[in-house]
Amino acid sequence: MKLLKAVILMLGLTGMVAGRLSKNGDRMCVYRVLSRGDALFCKGNLHVIYPEIGDVDCMYIPECNNFRRKISIWDKPSIKYSLASENKKYILVMVDPDAPSRNYPKNRYWRHWLIANISGASLKTGNIRGDELTGYQPPNPPPETGFHRYQFILFEQPKKGKQVTLSSKEKAKRGSWSISDFIKHFHLGTSVASSQFLTQNYHDF
Repeated sequence: MKLLKAVILMLGLTGMVAGRLSKNGDRMCVYRVLSRGDALFCKGNLHVIYPEIGDVDCMYIPECNNFRRKISIWDKPSIKYSLASENKKYILVMVDPDAPSRNYPKNRYWRHWLIANISGASLKTGNIRGDELTGYQPPNPPPETGFHRYQFILFEQPKKGKQVTLSSKEKAKRGSWSISDFIKHFHLGTSVASSQFLTQNYHDF
């Protein structure tokens, strides 16, 4: 009997490590945290907040409550970075490195959202204000392509230098975007914070 109790206790602890209960009180909805490898991308306490589901930092979008369908149609999330300096400007990039799939990412990187000249004050509140260079496109992976990573990367924008913009070629399409060239061209350096979540097409199981 003692051995059985020990096994049950271990299983319960394992379940707590693998995920956390939904904030909306639905005990059937468990959020899974990312694997250690994918979790390394998340740094700097950058919060990506969607309605109903809340902060999706470093987690899988659960299929319960139709969250995977809803996130594919919801408007842009709130982005909060409490360490932002109010007198500085920032650049936010949202990309999918797994287009069309993680095993065959021939269209890496797919640019979902790009905003420049974000005020530090607005980042502190989560209601970011800046110049939208690429309009927000919700995450909606193609069917049967597995889980996709959706990455949010925040840079401090240099006070002096070139005006941040996209070339006419870049504006013409979202896919196969060279984020490394963009970072180098505008001397952005290392990101100050980053976050990602994983989701798959809501028809897939």
